[in-house]
Amino acid sequence: MLAVGMTFGCVKMPEIPDGFPTPEPPPSATPVPKMEYKQDAELEKQIADIAAAAKGKVGVAAVVLETGEAAFLNADGHYPMQSVYKLPIAMAVMEQVRLGKLDLDEVIGVTKSDMVREGMRSPLRDKSPNGGEYTIRELIRLALVESDGTASDVLMRVAGGAGEIQSYLTQIGIRDMKVVNTEKEIGKDWQTQYENWSTPMASADLLRRLYEVDRQSLLATPTPERPVPGVACNCPIPEVSYPEPVVIRILMRQMAASVPGEKRLKGLLPPNTVVAHKTGTGGTQNGITGATNDIGIISLPNGKNLAIAVFVSDSPADEKTREAVIAKIAKACWDRWNKN
Repeated sequence: MLAVGMTFGCVKMPEIPDGFPTPEPPPSATPVPKMEYKQDAELEKQIADIAAAAKGKVGVAAVVLETGEAAFLNADGHYPMQSVYKLPIAMAVMEQVRLGKLDLDEVIGVTKSDMVREGMRSPLRDKSPNGGEYTIRELIRLALVESDGTASDVLMRVAGGAGEIQSYLTQIGIRDMKVVNTEKEIGKDWQTQYENWSTPMASADLLRRLYEVDRQSLLATPTPERPVPGVACNCPIPEVSYPEPVVIRILMRQMAASVPGEKRLKGLLPPNTVVAHKTGTGGTQNGITGATNDIGIISLPNGKNLAIAVFVSDSPADEKTREAVIAKIAKACWDRWNKN
C-alpha cells in the first residue's frame, strides 16, 4: 500500500491554465498593389476634347479594375477635393473598426459646436441644430449618402484628427492625397480648399483599394460552413479569419445611394447603372468655381468595373457645363470599355 501511494505521489499532474491566450491582432492594412496600365491614346484625346468646355483645370484618371485598361488627363495634377475627402475619412474610420478600436454601433455625442455653418451642407444640423447622439454607422451614412459636413467633421474627430487620416493614407500607399482641415475650416476662406487636395491618380488608387477590400469581403461572406469570426456555431470546420471585415461593404453601399451628383458620373449612363461615388463641390468667387468633382466605381454590364476620378477646378463655366463635362467623360469611358 505504501509503495502504491508513493508511486501515485510521483505522478506529475498537468498544469491547468489560469487564463486564455491573447488573440493575434488583425493584420495591418497593406498598400494598394501596383497595376500595369494599358493607356488608350484615342480615348485620352476624346477626354481632352470634352474637357475643353470647362475652360479650367480638368484632371481624369479612369481604370478598368480587372484589365488595367486606362485613360488619363493631367492625372498627376493637384485638385481641391472638397467633399470627395469624406471618402478617405470614412475609410480611415472603417480601418479603426477593423482593428477593434471603434465599433460601428458606438454612440457619439454631437454638440452644437460641432455644426458646420449655415450654407454648408448638413442635414444633421438642419434636423437637430442643438445636436444629439449618433452611431458611427449613422455618421458614415450621413457623410457618404448626404455629404453631411457636420457628420464628416465628427468622424474625423472620432478617428483622431486629420493626422490619423493622413497616416492611414500613407499606410495604404496613397501619397498624393492630403487631408488637412475640417469642413468648418475649409469653409472659412477660399484658399483653404486647395490645401486638401488629391491627384486624379491617387483618387483612382483609393478607389482600387476600396474595391479590393470590398471584393475580399464579398469572397468572405459568412456561410454555415464559414461563420463570421468570433461567432460560435456547430460547424464542421473551425472559424476562420478574413483579411478585412465583412462590414467594409457598408461604404460601397452608401456610396451607391449617394444623393448629390445625379448629373455628374451618372448623368449620361443608362438608368439603374450602379455607381458607387462621392462628389465634391466648391464655392464660386469672382466667377470662378473652385471644384466640381466626382469619383467612383461604375459597374459595367459586361461584368467589369471602372474606377474613375474626374476633377474640374478653377472653372468659369456654369454648373450645367461643368457637370456635363464629367458626365460626358464617364459616358466616353463607358462606351469604350463596355464593348470589350
